[in-house]
Amino acid sequence: MLGASRSSLSELSDWLDGQRGAEGLSGLPAELFSVADLLDREKTLRTALADSGQSADSRSELAASLLASRVSPLTLQVLQEAVRRRWTSDSDFLLGIESLADQAAFMVADAAGDLDATEGEIFRFGRAIDSSPDLQMALTDPSLSAQAKAGIVEDLLRDRSTATTRLVLGYGVGHLHGRRIDAVVDDLADAAARQRQRIVAEVRVAQRLDAEQERRLSEALSALKGRRVRLNVAIDPAVLGGVHVTVGDEVIDGTVSARLEQARRTMLG
Repeated sequence: MLGASRSSLSELSDWLDGQRGAEGLSGLPAELFSVADLLDREKTLRTALADSGQSADSRSELAASLLASRVSPLTLQVLQEAVRRRWTSDSDFLLGIESLADQAAFMVADAAGDLDATEGEIFRFGRAIDSSPDLQMALTDPSLSAQAKAGIVEDLLRDRSTATTRLVLGYGVGHLHGRRIDAVVDDLADAAARQRQRIVAEVRVAQRLDAEQERRLSEALSALKGRRVRLNVAIDPAVLGGVHVTVGDEVIDGTVSARLEQARRTMLG
């Protein structure tokens, strides 16, 4: 994935990071995979939604007319965000939706405390494929449907893995798009690792930060936490000035309102 497609996916990934805690997040991965499966089967629809020759509004309206009654509001919002971006090809658009589905699945696993286990299970599944020609042959058999291959994964991993592991592997092995199965599994392991390394900081400021201020704040927090930190910035006039940052359970309050409150307590005490 190159050029416009890569840029679009990066923007969407950042946007999706900001949806942690959103209503409907737990059901988002499965619905996005269902949408991706539909787009994989329906090239005409896929082409229409990715057609940059049509306006973003018309593509968004098409997505809503077809899927609003079939998916949750959050899933529809993700899809509409995606169709509003520019994609080099309809195939890249499909891969982008699949990547967002993977990311959403790992976000749900992270929230449930299962992400480390999921990452390890995907890695071990990849090694099992490497060591079993019979398993590799079954999962790459062109005569088997995507659903049948997902069933094989479910049977192998039932009671031995997280639901997220079964979901992403079940979809991935059935939608190789010409890629080697070991490469697809390795990509999933890498995506899980990237999600584990992400932290989202909730930032409240009185006025919107410019791009350079956001970059400096993100870099400072990343250095402090030892992991990549993305910002979810909200405008809150009550802070008056400065920055209020929440990273997990840690609060960094550098706002003018906090300093005024501290001064008031000092004077009263």
